[in-house]
Amino acid sequence: MTEAVTAADPGLSQPLLAKRASRRWIIAAALITAIVALPVLSVIFLAFFPEENIWPHLIDTTLPRYLWTTIQLMVGVGAITLAIGLSSAWAVTMCEFPGRKFFEWAMLLPFAVPAYVIAYVYTSLLDYAGPVQRTLRDWFGWQNASDYWFPEIRSLEGATLMIGLVLYPYVYLLARAAFLEQSPSLFAVSRSLGHSALSTFFRVVLPIARPAVAVGLSLVLMETLNDFGTVDFFAVQTLTAGLFDTWMNLGNLGGAAQIATTMLVFVVILVTLERYSRRRQQQYAARDNRDPIRRFTMSFPRQLICVAVCAIPFVLGFVIPAGTLGLYAWEYFEESWNPDFVQNTLNSLFLSSAAALTTLLIGVILAYSRRLHNTRGMQILMRLSSLGYAMPGAVLAVGVIVPLAGFDNWLDSLMRNTFGFSTGLLLSGTAFALVFAYTVRFLAVSAGSVESALQKVTPSMDMASRSLGYTPGKTLVNVHLPMLRGTLLTAALVVFVDCMKELPATLILRPFNFETLATYVYQFASDERLFHSALPSLIIVLAGIVPIILMSRSISNTRSIA
Repeated sequence: MTEAVTAADPGLSQPLLAKRASRRWIIAAALITAIVALPVLSVIFLAFFPEENIWPHLIDTTLPRYLWTTIQLMVGVGAITLAIGLSSAWAVTMCEFPGRKFFEWAMLLPFAVPAYVIAYVYTSLLDYAGPVQRTLRDWFGWQNASDYWFPEIRSLEGATLMIGLVLYPYVYLLARAAFLEQSPSLFAVSRSLGHSALSTFFRVVLPIARPAVAVGLSLVLMETLNDFGTVDFFAVQTLTAGLFDTWMNLGNLGGAAQIATTMLVFVVILVTLERYSRRRQQQYAARDNRDPIRRFTMSFPRQLICVAVCAIPFVLGFVIPAGTLGLYAWEYFEESWNPDFVQNTLNSLFLSSAAALTTLLIGVILAYSRRLHNTRGMQILMRLSSLGYAMPGAVLAVGVIVPLAGFDNWLDSLMRNTFGFSTGLLLSGTAFALVFAYTVRFLAVSAGSVESALQKVTPSMDMASRSLGYTPGKTLVNVHLPMLRGTLLTAALVVFVDCMKELPATLILRPFNFETLATYVYQFASDERLFHSALPSLIIVLAGIVPIILMSRSISNTRSIA
């Protein structure tokens, strides 16, 4: 009898242990959110309690123009990325045409090109003194700009096109993954009812893939809201440009923080609309979602349309910029390759890798915590943890450096008074500040991707695991993580590429005598020395190409094709 009771005790304690383990996830999520939201809260505090309140002046003068231009830019970029991302994802997933296997991964390559770099390249090509207009003047005998019309690259339309060409992979990536996960029986039923490939796309496939597309579009719009290099180079007066003008030219950090809070409103609206659009959609993997996909057979003219749909954005977004940079890098290779360049490359790789792993770990904790406790409080925590994605890099850097410098000063004062020695700058003056800023900035990418993937895992998996005595942590490690390998790899690589391209926060937070490839490119390009910035720009692009290819292959391997 004693042995029976003893053997039963562990079983009786399992619910209590599981409940305690579940509470630990809530505590961990709340603590992480508090730390991640600290820079954002610092900026909000500066906005509400500025040294000089210029908010009424901004409303009466420049703020309406900033708002209208920002809305125009976001609508334009959103339309471009949806058109390119959805059409190309559908073509390479469900249509058979020449070059399809190549375009599966090639469509992601523009994602490795920073928006400000592509802006520099096309300006050098299409400006009045560039080779394109020079050639046209030679061909047609034109003498000056008054003899002909040529679209102005340094304009709102030009910025919209440049940003759209490098951000559409967000939509393409998530849409293609969603298309691959759908059941082949849906396509078969649609075709048996007489629907064409295009009709099947709009009536069946797109409504089911809407949650993934909404996530991709929201990421695109937030990236557009945060862009500074392109809009600054093209003199487009968006909220971000106005923020920098208020801070750098007027010297009013509080006014810049006030504009930043306006941008936060945009992000809250975007996140709310994205979640509202899929509030009643709960999807789980179908039983035949691993069966081979049978691609649509099409006539030769329609195959050419598919080729054009994929080739045009690929050529404009990658081939032309990469080819131009490659030519410049070849001509100026001896001047560009030096010890500083090598060290800056290693610095960028280290920071990007550390930030990618950190954001992935935190994103998994937050997303899984919400799965365990899908309450109103957890929803608020998830939204708070994603606010950093809305903040411009420079303003977020201020939000990071204020608390870190405050902690460094407090610790230094304590150690001086207690032990008589100085600790110096342990956090704010080291690479930790950069990794922390990158984590806050790109956490929404990893957390959103993991959360979206977890929603497709049926709750019966958790129930079966718990019935076998697994704790929430063991369920995550043994059940969910193996199922989410593709999503985790995708999220980590997206963050890695984004960190390689991050510029404003790096400029402010980097330690003394510490440069990255992004700041290296900025120094040359801002002086109109594109030739010397070509090699480091190419390294940024190449660093993103290999992860992008691996990411595309991992997605393709999730389904077999008949």
